[in-house]
Amino acid sequence: MNELAHSIGVPKELSFHDVYSLYDSDMLAMVPRPVFALLTTIPMTEAWKQERDTEDADLEWYKGAGPAEPAIWFRQTIIHGCGLIGLLHCVSNGVPSELIVPGSELANFLKKAVPLGMDERARLLNETESMYQASEAVAQKGDTEALKPGEDSIHHFVALVKGLDGNLWELEGSRKGPLNRGSLGETEDALSERALELGIRRLVDIQRRAGGDLPFSCIALAPSV
Repeated sequence: MNELAHSIGVPKELSFHDVYSLYDSDMLAMVPRPVFALLTTIPMTEAWKQERDTEDADLEWYKGAGPAEPAIWFRQTIIHGCGLIGLLHCVSNGVPSELIVPGSELANFLKKAVPLGMDERARLLNETESMYQASEAVAQKGDTEALKPGEDSIHHFVALVKGLDGNLWELEGSRKGPLNRGSLGETEDALSERALELGIRRLVDIQRRAGGDLPFSCIALAPSV
């Protein structure tokens, strides 16, 4: 993921780091701080699906556009594009959005994408060949075998990002828009106790209440070491 991120315009000063535990303080301490975003890969369990469906039923489709948006969100329309969209959600919001290399592929893409509404933004991503190739690279560089055309993935990429407005945003391309999970203090980053409780631990708890565990993987966008 780091090779891909840096190749499109994420500065070398930022990198993704593995998160090995959400609860063990020693393992959490291994992650450089501050953490600007978490990118999690989560299987679509029945309990999580019911929670999502209930929440989405009361929401309208997102109508935001332009630089005043509190969170830049991309609707997923490209097949198997969730890894790329998860990466975009992490680097297009919060502090990382202010550090993108000027003139890079990512900077040029966002210059075109940010002013657009939901459908036009998704169309631009779908029609940007270089970004589609990046999406294929995400799949090929992953730890699991890349999906073949016609195959479905039961896993979803969910980004949990601290926005410039101080809120924790849950961003996933298959939802109806960005989801504000609550405010974070000035010194609380995306891996702080409050952010974990508002974000990924909340999803784990949904599955535990249903009588099971939630297997997932998680990487954190933070300063390089």
